Formats: sequence, structure tokens, C-alpha cells
Amino acid sequence: MSIAVHHVSVTSTFLSSTFGSTVFYYQKLYYQMAKTTPLTNTEVKQAKPKEKIYKLADGDGLQLRIMPNGSKKWLLDFRDPYTKKRTSMSFGPYPAISLADARKLRLSAKELLAKGLNPKEERDTQLRLVDEANDNTFEHIAHKWFEVKKTKVSENYGIDIWRSIQLHLFPTLGKVPINKLTAPKVIDVIRPLAAKGTLETVRRLCQRINEIMVFSVNTGLLHDNPLAGINKAFEVPKKTHMLTLKPNELPDFMQALNTASIKLITRCLIEWQLHTICRPNESAGAKWSEIDLETKAWNIPAERMKMNRAHTIPLTKQSIAILEFIRPISGHREYLFPADRNPRKHANESTANTAISRMGFKGRLVAHGLRALASTTLNEQGFDGDVIESCLSHVDPNEVRKAYNRSEYLERRQKVMDWWSNHIEQASLGSCSVTGFKNLRVVNQ
Repeated sequence: MSIAVHHVSVTSTFLSSTFGSTVFYYQKLYYQMAKTTPLTNTEVKQAKPKEKIYKLADGDGLQLRIMPNGSKKWLLDFRDPYTKKRTSMSFGPYPAISLADARKLRLSAKELLAKGLNPKEERDTQLRLVDEANDNTFEHIAHKWFEVKKTKVSENYGIDIWRSIQLHLFPTLGKVPINKLTAPKVIDVIRPLAAKGTLETVRRLCQRINEIMVFSVNTGLLHDNPLAGINKAFEVPKKTHMLTLKPNELPDFMQALNTASIKLITRCLIEWQLHTICRPNESAGAKWSEIDLETKAWNIPAERMKMNRAHTIPLTKQSIAILEFIRPISGHREYLFPADRNPRKHANESTANTAISRMGFKGRLVAHGLRALASTTLNEQGFDGDVIESCLSHVDPNEVRKAYNRSEYLERRQKVMDWWSNHIEQASLGSCSVTGFKNLRVVNQ
């Protein structure tokens, strides 16, 4: 009995052992058949084209596709983590992408799949971002920034801003993607200007390029501004006071002006600027359509003002006398002070400066300094400082007071302007100011 049991036990053990070995053998054979043998560099290189497209598998979804024309391209087959559908993506052509490179790309793709991400979609997104970044060149973004900037400044100031960027920055940086701009690169571009001593130009360029970079950050093109501190790489320009005259020197200036050998239009332009206390560009670009003789006012539109804010200048009897004097010359044209070569355009804003220099005031006075002369004189006479600032079209930072100034100061400004024009006329006694030519007629040529 015990022998029989022992025999059965041995037989059972043998059968179990034999059956298990057989299963293991076939499992091993199955996996060996299912596993793809990795490609070799030689196989990839020597793969010849056939009449139809065919593939060589490297395993784990990586394949080399051989076209009938002999071109070869790497592909990765994978299952989309969301749809579960099989799809493929290209890694690029061989031999530009080597076998080793293709395997690295496969590994990266598998890592994304393990995180539940579609590697093809991720790659396409990155490529799109790169393309957008390359399209967003400094010049392209500068144009977008300027479309906003020019609405906040006067037309002439806007032209000056854009001209400086075109001249000094676009030639070297214009085609550089905005996200590739670095502080060393921009500093190298600006450094030659600093070497020439044009430190004010350097300061303005640093300011303007930083405004463009801040615009890029605010519109989502950049995460931060890498150029924020580039101005620290250059010397700070020394502040220079505006060249102007002392109040007691006004008679000397009027004498020189009224006896100077300059064009009549230029002389009128300087006197107009002096009486109206306006800026050189505002004076040079004055239009007849801006003059309202009924209200005795010169209404300068916002686009022509430095701070892009409309400004009204009360006209004095002397200012009106200048208008009457030049009406036969330019009354039929658009501008009060037409250019000499092309009367359809206005006089250059530097015309007054050039004339003042030739009159013997080089190094002593510039056209813009006439405003400082008026401000100093009026303050010495004890006029209200806020009214004087309003006459100079300086923007009051206090919004409430600024609104009051615009609505209520006009009458008080008229009195200040009348006093100033009378003062100029007194300083011209003994000279021949055009404001005194009330009965003189000019023949239009």
C-alpha cells in the first residue's frame, strides 16, 4: 500500500516537473520571437529602397521608414494616452538624426507618455512657441509698443522717439527675437554712443528700450525684463541748465532781433514764440486753423503738445498784431510760418535756434530758453506760480487742481499774458518790433 502511494507520488512529481519545464520552454520561445532585435548602425546605413515603402523596427515603437526614392525617416508608434488610439510621430530624417539620437528621442517621448502626455502634441506646442518667439522680433514689438506710445505724446516728440530707435537700435537689434535680447548684447550696441560722449542720447535709448521690454512683459511675451539695469553700465549725463537770458537782458535781445539780417518769417516766428511762451516745435507748426480771433485764442490740439494734452493760449493785442503782419504772406496757406523751400510745410523747429545763434547769442540763449526767460520774469513780478505754470502748459500732477486750472485759469492767464506782451513791447522801445507795425502793409510775393 505504501509502495503504491510512493509510486504515484513520484510519478506525479515527474509529470509536474516535465510539464512545468515544457511551459517554461514555450514561454521563453514566445518572448524571444516577440522581442524585436535592435537595429545596428550598419543595418540602418545599408538599408536599400524597394518598390514600396517598408519599415525596419528597432523596438519599443521606434521604426525607420525607407521610401522608394531612398530617403529614410524615423518614426515612433505609440498609443495616445487619452484616446487610446495608435498614432505615430516623426523624429526626422536619417542621417541628420542618427540611430542614437532617435533612441534618445524615443526615451524622451516615453517619459512624456508615462506622465499621461501626448509627445507629438507637446512637441508641436513647443515648436509653435519657438516660431512665435522668432516672429516677435525687437522691431516687430517696437512697432506695437509705439502704436500705444504715440497716443500719449505729441506728434513731434513721437517722431523724435521713433527716429532714435530706427537710427541706433534697429540696424543691429531689429531682427533679434525679443526673448533673445540680453543686457550684454544691448550694452555693446549702445556703448559706441557713450564713447562719443552723447550721454543724453544713451539715457533716452536705455529708457525707450526698457519701455519696449516692459510692454513685452505686460503683454505676456516675456516673463521678466533682462534689460532693467542697463543704464547702470553708462555714465549719468550731467544736468545742464537751459541757456537763457536774465530778465534785464531782454532789451538787448529785442534790439538784436529787430536789427538782425534774418528772413522776415523767421523774425516773426521768434517774436510769436516769445509772446505766446510756447515751445519751438509748437510755434513752428502753428496753423491758421488753430487761431480763433473771436475768442482771441490759439487752440493747440493734443497731438501737437508735448504731453498730448490740448492747450489754449490767450492772444494779446501784440500777438494779434503779428498775425495781421504775416497774414498777407501766409494767410492763404496752412501754416503761419511756412518753410522757405516748400511753403506747403511749416518752418523747421530749429529755425529760431539757428537765427538766435547767428544774432550773436550762441552759448547764451536757445529758442527754448525764451520760455525760461518769461517764467523767471513773471515769477519775479509776483504772479501766481500755478497760473505761470499753466501759461507754460506744464502738467499739474494734481488731477483736481489740473481740471480747475484748465477751466478757471484762462481769464487769469489772459492778464498774465497781456502783462508779458506789454513788457516785451516796452523792452523793444527804440527798436522796430513787428508788433508796432500796426499800419504797415506787406506785399504778398
